[in-house]
Amino acid sequence: MTDTLTVDGLTVHYATREGALQALRDVALDVPAGQIVGIVGESGCGKSTLINALLQLMPENARIAAGSVRLEGEELVGAPSRRLRDMRGRDISVVFQDPMTSLNPVLTIGRQMRDIQYRETCGNAEKLSRAAAMLGRVGLPDPEAKLDAYPHELSGGQRQRVAIAMAVLMRPKLLIADEPTTALDATLEVQIIELLKELQREIGCAILFISHHLGVIAELCDRVVVMYAGEAVEEGPVADVFLHPSHPYTAKLIECDPGRMKTKVALLPAIPGDLPDMTTPPEGCIFRDRCDKATDLCRTKPEALAVNGTHWARCHFAAEYGA
Repeated sequence: MTDTLTVDGLTVHYATREGALQALRDVALDVPAGQIVGIVGESGCGKSTLINALLQLMPENARIAAGSVRLEGEELVGAPSRRLRDMRGRDISVVFQDPMTSLNPVLTIGRQMRDIQYRETCGNAEKLSRAAAMLGRVGLPDPEAKLDAYPHELSGGQRQRVAIAMAVLMRPKLLIADEPTTALDATLEVQIIELLKELQREIGCAILFISHHLGVIAELCDRVVVMYAGEAVEEGPVADVFLHPSHPYTAKLIECDPGRMKTKVALLPAIPGDLPDMTTPPEGCIFRDRCDKATDLCRTKPEALAVNGTHWARCHFAAEYGA
């Protein structure tokens, strides 16, 4: 199976008054064609920076210090801006967390869906017809009427369906879903998950799904990458990682999932300690200061160790923990 997206050694720094903040450090991951790969981790782990780096839409104080991002073999890091603009929206599309901020509030849904087809040579009537058909495909009732609606006239769930319709309208090779179910209630969350599965099968695109919700990752994704403090610390098939976590951070993240709790408690479980200062990250294992299993060996940086098949973890004791 070929890889739609290949990230190798990606390192991103932000210039700050305190020095270079190392937001991503040596991140490597693959998203095979036709698969859904999840990225999970607590706030500050680098998920948003990863998305910006993949799209090559970095803030002014950010720079890619090292690494490679390839879409079907084509290098994106350092690619001409004209080529990157041509790829965004057509080859790579994004569904953002909050459709109220990703959709233009002063333009109708139809105008926005027509405009994203600016590369197509067909007329406006055909573009609007395609837009209505896609709105109907994502489950919006009376899609023709929705073309004349403004985003504020739709519910949150309907706006998210519009955002998904816009993202897949051009049948991209890679769809990045940035926590698209966070603002939705549980019922709508399930519907959106099922919708993404169906669209992925129809279009055949690869999906990179960003979330902090372990249950959604388990339900939707084929593989999962666990990130902590700018590093990918574990990766593997979803069932392997969730049933046999091989990095202490992954195990603690799963323990903190409220969905696993059987009884009511006054305080939700949490991982003790704080994220390290990424302007001066600690030597050795990045999770060492918060890990109750740390030893002197953890003062040296661990390599990515194979656990079983394609399941690996960046921990000196990965084989022991994953057994």
